[in-house]
Amino acid sequence: MQFFSFWRSLASFRVRIALNIKGLSPEVISVDLMKGEQRNDAYRKVNPQMLLPALVTDEGAVLFQSMAIMEYLDDVHPHPNLLPSEAVARARVRGLSGIVASDAHPLIVPRVRDYLERDLKIDEPVRLRWIHHWLGEGMKAFETNLATSKETGIHCQGDNVTMADICLVSHAVGCNFFKYDLAPFPTVRRIVETCMKEDAFAKAHPLKQPGAPAAV
Repeated sequence: MQFFSFWRSLASFRVRIALNIKGLSPEVISVDLMKGEQRNDAYRKVNPQMLLPALVTDEGAVLFQSMAIMEYLDDVHPHPNLLPSEAVARARVRGLSGIVASDAHPLIVPRVRDYLERDLKIDEPVRLRWIHHWLGEGMKAFETNLATSKETGIHCQGDNVTMADICLVSHAVGCNFFKYDLAPFPTVRRIVETCMKEDAFAKAHPLKQPGAPAAV
């Protein structure tokens, strides 16, 4: 397998966690988003959308979008599973994951920030307000669901790690990158702290990847 990734990509971070949980070690190919390497012809041939991550399977299939990649990994390497077997629990995990992967995170990615700066001429303080707004909307939705659901346990869904935990941790790290305060979200903080004690999460952290700075 080949895994196209970049240290700062939060979507790549999600897949790194899943790969670690599954005990998989693909060849990692860095695509530097800050240098615009995702727009180079070589990577366009891998993923025409020019987004990270991408995973090329041993059979040569090219997979893209973090949620789809994680579900693929769960299908072909089902132990330990990232989605519960029971239908309602699976739907809840997908719903929680979507708060981040489908709603909040897409609004703060580099291409959106670049568009706000380059095309709309929005200055940095206002762009940061935009970022904090959408980070906060995601965290408020997550905290409310976790704090009010009897399905919440040690982790987002019961006591086992699921894709919901992976997405939550990636969002929390994004909040840290942009200095968004997580103090108002005690359930979120508890679960994130629990997850980060596990090697699969800790070793996948963006700042522990090749090429990453000591701090953001």
